[in-house]
Amino acid sequence: MRFIYTTKRTFPLFIHFIINHITMYTGQQNLLLSWVWLFNKYIMSDILSEKEVEHFIHNGFIRLDHSFTREIADAALEILWDDLPCDRADPSTWREPVIRLGMYSKEPFVNSVNTPKLHIAFNQLIGKDKWIPCRSVGTFPVRFPSAQQPNDTGKHVDASFPGNDPNNYFEWRVNAKSKGRALLMLILYSDVSENDAPTVIYEGSHIDVARLLSKEGDAGLSFMELANKLHDLPERKEVYATGKAGTVYLCHPFFGSFSSSASGKYS
Repeated sequence: MRFIYTTKRTFPLFIHFIINHITMYTGQQNLLLSWVWLFNKYIMSDILSEKEVEHFIHNGFIRLDHSFTREIADAALEILWDDLPCDRADPSTWREPVIRLGMYSKEPFVNSVNTPKLHIAFNQLIGKDKWIPCRSVGTFPVRFPSAQQPNDTGKHVDASFPGNDPNNYFEWRVNAKSKGRALLMLILYSDVSENDAPTVIYEGSHIDVARLLSKEGDAGLSFMELANKLHDLPERKEVYATGKAGTVYLCHPFFGSFSSSASGKYS
């Protein structure tokens, strides 16, 4: 799928045409022109500052608060809770430390990753017309407070294209060209603190992983092959992917991370 976007240069001309047409009837041209100035300044302008782009390049991620609304987040949460085998209002039914849900293409999920703010940021980090909008979101590791340790908290890099068995994610692969993925998003649909099992990002680890993959050719490494090599890479600062619902972390596809376990109250 490919979208055709109106450029910064042509879109305001279209707006001005509408405004001039309207003002023949309203006489409110100064007010409407002010609206256009605000639209161009805050809607059509870049979302990420030069400093933030540099942060992404050197550290491998950038955090965008208020990327989508609380209403969208709540609608997505309702769908996820409906699919969980436990009662949202009864913590005694939260027996597993983690339950994984699959891919979702319903409206709240698609809307959450296709806001104007995110699209502008994609253009800045990837390049205009060099990416395809997301039409599904997942998977979802839903973590609950538990004395039992989950079995999926190892250090890893997410794979991006299938291996010999597309149904076996452990055989999916990553190569130095990042085939199949331009960015990886960590999307918060609920408020996440350090006690709520945030993903832990290894700051700058994308640089180490890129060096490792540069030796592996187009075939790259499988998810498990790469995971087994991560412990030999340099130590990196750990950053907790926390934030309010609606926060999105835009990450380099090679960044290393691990999943923590929950000790707080999940909602």
